[in-house]
Amino acid sequence: MTSSLAIRIKLLKLFPDAGYPITTLYAALLVISVLLPAATALATAAVVSRIEAHAGHPGAFSFAAPPLIFLAAALVGAQLVAAANWPVLDVAYSRINATHRERLALLALGTPTITELERPHVQDLIKAASAESTTWVEKTPADGALSQLQLIARYLGVAASALVVARFSWWLVPVIVVPAFVARAVGRREWLSHFRIWRRGIAENRQFRYWGNVATSPAEGKELRIFGLEDWLVARGQRHMRAHLDPTFASHHRVARSKWLIAILIFVPLAVAFTGVGLATAHGHGTLAAETVVLTSAWSVFAAIGGTYDAMAIEGATPVMEAYDELEQLLAARLHSSRSPAPAPAFFSTAAATATATAAPEHRPAPLVRFEGVGFAYPDSTRTILDALSFEIRPGELLAVVGLNGAGKSTMTKILAGLYEPTEGRVTADGVDIRDLGHAAWRRQLSIVFQDFVKYPLTARENVQLGASTGDTHAAQDVLESAARDSGLIDALDRLPLGWDTPLSKSREHGVDLSGGQWQQVVLARALFAVRTGARILVLDEPTAHLDVRTEFEVFQRLADAASEASVVLISHRLSTVRQADRIVLLDAGRIAESGSHDELIARGGRYAEMFAIQAERFVRGYQDVLEQGELP
Repeated sequence: MTSSLAIRIKLLKLFPDAGYPITTLYAALLVISVLLPAATALATAAVVSRIEAHAGHPGAFSFAAPPLIFLAAALVGAQLVAAANWPVLDVAYSRINATHRERLALLALGTPTITELERPHVQDLIKAASAESTTWVEKTPADGALSQLQLIARYLGVAASALVVARFSWWLVPVIVVPAFVARAVGRREWLSHFRIWRRGIAENRQFRYWGNVATSPAEGKELRIFGLEDWLVARGQRHMRAHLDPTFASHHRVARSKWLIAILIFVPLAVAFTGVGLATAHGHGTLAAETVVLTSAWSVFAAIGGTYDAMAIEGATPVMEAYDELEQLLAARLHSSRSPAPAPAFFSTAAATATATAAPEHRPAPLVRFEGVGFAYPDSTRTILDALSFEIRPGELLAVVGLNGAGKSTMTKILAGLYEPTEGRVTADGVDIRDLGHAAWRRQLSIVFQDFVKYPLTARENVQLGASTGDTHAAQDVLESAARDSGLIDALDRLPLGWDTPLSKSREHGVDLSGGQWQQVVLARALFAVRTGARILVLDEPTAHLDVRTEFEVFQRLADAASEASVVLISHRLSTVRQADRIVLLDAGRIAESGSHDELIARGGRYAEMFAIQAERFVRGYQDVLEQGELP
């Protein structure tokens, strides 16, 4: 757990993120605002003193004109400073938080693999460090940083007001200042206690809000009514609400009771000050001006130091900073433990990729890829996913990888992409370990369609152009059209209101939602676009799961023809669509159980032949669209 002082120092170090001009301007506004009460007290005293000194004189008010003008300027200045403060504060707040979130994103993206990012603990840290506030107790780094600056300014204001009081009556300074700090300490203690109690109940609060959303959701509303779950839902929601709010209400009562003590700590010193100064003035031991300035400045001390928001802001920002620090240590350690890329062959260099960005892909042959005794197990797990896996992906070959759920197919794909690092063995491209090539250089040679592909809320054009392996997002229209045609997307494009420029999200103006099958066609087009712009290895992990068997076969045929210039790895549970592959490997328990062409494997009569027969029978019986790998015996 990071100390409170360390957290405060880290928060103060965030001010460069706001920019020095904005930080300086905001600090200046704060200083002016906290000094104005003291200046106002002095100006008021000067006005009263001038009027008192020239009482009965016909031009008494004329003698008070200079301090009166200063007083008016101070009052107007306070309003102007308050008006200027909010926009400057908003800019500083936005910049600090935006920079923090950008730093977090770069930290997460900086790891060459995703192994650490998949860990639940790391995901929890990312969520905590993102500082996305959903309740009043969740604060951002900007809340913590800016509140510290405000607190420093308020202390300066207290010092200024105390100096004004001391000028006229020094003995009142401890009478006013000490109770003011005691009152702040009491209020701070009670509010921090309340704050922490409320924060401990955030999980219950989220559950309560979740069940509240379920109660008003049309989708869940159908089942709630069919199964008669209305009373159950209300009872469950109320249980979470009471679990959160019962301790919170008890804390509220304690905070309310503490207000009496704070009121006494404020009232008694002010009463002593006001009474003492008033009596002294009445007996000729002071002036009306002195009484005025003491009364005004004494109240300013309590007003300046009384708030406790800074304590809650720092308390709320502390989990964010602690989560970021821990995340930085975990991911930075992972990054530093990664292998540094060795000088890569010319084929994999950035310069080569750039020079050939407009060259015909067929002049750049695919590399020979070898899995050499590759093993993999997740961190903190004893279960082996891949076990001494060895096979080849030959240049220009159409390779199919089949197997049941849990066989290791998706893990194999992630290792090929460098998203996982093998715990033993290695993957080579033309004899060079892909880790020595550098992740960026190696991934430019890959085009992969994952099962859990991303539906970006971009236009159709932008969604497809994301596949450009060379980073060229302005490729010729004929390349886009070719990729769309070969993926089967062209028919859907013709029906889009703005064609290629139609946003693929209802959340955007003129946007549309696509079906699952249409989205798969978009992703396939993206993968083919990557091949057209330089990728040499095309990996398709269950690329057509939302399509029926006949449509899948037609799309697969087009993909095989269109990607003839690259090595193609097809991962599919539908064996009918992989029979035309050059070679089929059956993955079982992280190892290659069988390998050969479709005819060779059928003739062998092994596990592949058994699986094919089962699927063929189910297809004839009409179950082709619901067949899943896990259903195979």
